[in-house]
Amino acid sequence: MNAQFETIGRDLGRMLQALAVLTFVSLAIPLVWGEYYAIPPMVVSGGVPLALGWLLTERYADADDPGKLHGMTIAASGWFLVALFGSLPFLLVAWTVHFDPGVLGAPDLTGRAASTLAAFRNPLNAFFESMSGFTGTGLTMTDDESSLPHTLQWWRSFIEWVGGVGVIVLTTAILARPGSGSLTLYESEARSEKIHPSIVSTVRTIWWIFLLFTFVSILLLWLAGMPMWDAINHAMTGLATGGFSITDNSIATYDSVAIDFALLPVMVLGSIAFPVHYLVLQGDLRNLYRDLQTRWVFLYFAAGTVGLTAMLYANGVYDPGSMTLGAVTLNGTLASLFQAFRYGAFQFVSAASCTGFQTAGSLGTDWSAQSQLLVSAGMVVGAAAGSTVGGIKLVRAITLVEGTRFRIQDVFYPPSAIRTFSLDGRDLSETEASKEFEEAAIITFLWFVFLALGAFVLLVVLPVGGTDGFTLENVLFEVASAQGNVGLSSGITGPAMPTPAKVMFLFNMWIGRLEIIPVLVLLRGAFTRFGGYK
Repeated sequence: MNAQFETIGRDLGRMLQALAVLTFVSLAIPLVWGEYYAIPPMVVSGGVPLALGWLLTERYADADDPGKLHGMTIAASGWFLVALFGSLPFLLVAWTVHFDPGVLGAPDLTGRAASTLAAFRNPLNAFFESMSGFTGTGLTMTDDESSLPHTLQWWRSFIEWVGGVGVIVLTTAILARPGSGSLTLYESEARSEKIHPSIVSTVRTIWWIFLLFTFVSILLLWLAGMPMWDAINHAMTGLATGGFSITDNSIATYDSVAIDFALLPVMVLGSIAFPVHYLVLQGDLRNLYRDLQTRWVFLYFAAGTVGLTAMLYANGVYDPGSMTLGAVTLNGTLASLFQAFRYGAFQFVSAASCTGFQTAGSLGTDWSAQSQLLVSAGMVVGAAAGSTVGGIKLVRAITLVEGTRFRIQDVFYPPSAIRTFSLDGRDLSETEASKEFEEAAIITFLWFVFLALGAFVLLVVLPVGGTDGFTLENVLFEVASAQGNVGLSSGITGPAMPTPAKVMFLFNMWIGRLEIIPVLVLLRGAFTRFGGYK
């Protein structure tokens, strides 16, 4: 076999082995909750990728380290395969309950509980749920998440938690050897900054930070009044900015001001780059305002909150008349303004952090077109690169704005002038600035191309207009949510969604998580058989 395919096969095998570890760890959940019928499906779900992964790694153990082309190909195909094999728990548990209700404690489900689990007997729906989880999107094929077995509730949360940091980051932390190959794979997963000179030390530090913040988030939500099982799952998916919930109406189920505001810092933590977290934990608090992206995370979230609060208040979406807040009773205008701020702050931060928790009921029918489009803008941009969020990333938006200003100002300078482009404390030459600007422009352009393609497919296959149809803003909102790996829904996503729409969303979620280029490299390589690579 060609040497480059051996390298790809070896590292894909390592990713599948890491997936098997996740599955076997999850066996603790059916044991704790007495869902013994879920144990054989979980064993099979872990055994299949373990066997395939072992075969690949053993057969190609002496393969060369990956180059740039290998890295992108491994990232794109690896995420696809991990999502594919990660769908097995959904598929096998659903079919186990269907064929053998009552065996080893398998429930005999009826009503919404039966239809919710039955949706996963469709392999495409199971694959959709897995891809949505690993990419941290949060769009779901379930009708009622609260009726799912605890095993699947955990699996949904667990794969989002892992996917928030990155499958390759996990694989590198527990399986990879030191070397340039690990760095190549790390960078292919849309990451660039290192915390330590060693890439293995970097990813292990990332995981220690993530674990610490997870336990802090669980404690915070539990103190705010969320039951412990709920707090564990929502802390994992909130910090990973994924948004899967174990309740039917997401965070709106609790209707709690305390829980809403407790989740805000959890989502913000997930929106800040890990190197900044590391420096802050080392005592260098100045990075909270000196780091360009972190500074703009707070400014961007604040501006979006003010704008959305104003829209909700002006449209009278939340007009409670009066409400009690602790020992204080708010009446009339004050109550309406507080409710608009409560929902505006939560939903904009949820969107811009690409988390996807909802507290606001039906965004597709209760909110104005302007409100939906503002939230869509938040989903498109996202937050800091190097964090757990999706979207274009703030640093690219800033680069485009500053780069445009730099180019316009260039007209007013003589040709002989030597200019530098300043970005985040770095002084770049014109050549370096052009490279940064080009990279940001290409990603942004491709992002909007595939956003338009997704919207076109949905407009063709969905009922649009009329009393029962979806609006254009509903469609743009949903596609931006899928490609931005957010998970907020205007009501389009569900098991009854047409198959072409599900396939389109699978593609949107996949390219959104990997920032498009690796997937395009994989597709081009598949058609050209990676010819010409040196």
